[in-house]
Amino acid sequence: MGFDASLGAFDISASGMSAERFRMEIVANNIANASVTRTPEGGAYRRKEVVFEAAMKNAAANSCGNDQSGFAGVRVVEVIDDRSEMPRVLNPGHPDADAEGFVTMPNVSLPIEMVNLITATRAYEANLKAAQSFVEMNQQALSIVRG
Repeated sequence: MGFDASLGAFDISASGMSAERFRMEIVANNIANASVTRTPEGGAYRRKEVVFEAAMKNAAANSCGNDQSGFAGVRVVEVIDDRSEMPRVLNPGHPDADAEGFVTMPNVSLPIEMVNLITATRAYEANLKAAQSFVEMNQQALSIVRG
């Protein structure tokens, strides 16, 4: 395994940490807007979700006899709106109530957001541990070479 290939392991962990940090920001935004019934776009806040995809290395490098897998980590592709149904709550005194007294509420469920936050945190920690292990292995290898 060449030097560039060994750095790829660190890059993969770094991309995972970056993607999970971004997912934590989106979850925090969902939690912060869990009761917003009026947005600049109109209507109640709609929950957001992050879409990831595998990042691939340049295919030309693999066709030159390089035996690397071509995998280069993960990246955020887009942030999409959750199209699930928006709950309606009877609250005739609310300024956003319709003619029947119902208010359309955001489709944010706090228990689901907390689970998403915990899984993003655990994935971040796993990527961090992998990066730390990579650094430790390289330090040990350097100390062996130095004698």
